[in-house]
Amino acid sequence: MKLAWVIRYVPDAVATAGFYGRAFGLAPRFAAGEDFIAMETGATVLAFCREGFVTSGMGLAFTPTRPDAKPPGEEIAFEVEDVPAAHARALAAGAVEVLAPVEKPWGQVVSYLRDPNGALVELCTAIPA
Repeated sequence: MKLAWVIRYVPDAVATAGFYGRAFGLAPRFAAGEDFIAMETGATVLAFCREGFVTSGMGLAFTPTRPDAKPPGEEIAFEVEDVPAAHARALAAGAVEVLAPVEKPWGQVVSYLRDPNGALVELCTAIPA
């Protein structure tokens, strides 16, 4: 078994994909109109699905992620070479800072942001060997 997809339900898949392109340099991999957009992220695909498509089209119920509410107990993490530079780029694209870049005792540099929908995003260097 392998992790193939992580799908976030969002109010606007097109706007969210655009933000992730500007903030993190992700390119679209596949789109199904304005309802579903998958981003190129390596072995595991990060995708965004319009909330209305999920609730009306499939009848799934969920608690939406919103910027004015506490984020859910999950995060999207991107491994990057230069956390401060990636953090600054994300802020310039509209992310909200949660934790500025900091070095952890084990040598990894991390920062935390929230995307325009309110989801937590971690930027981190590789864990030292």
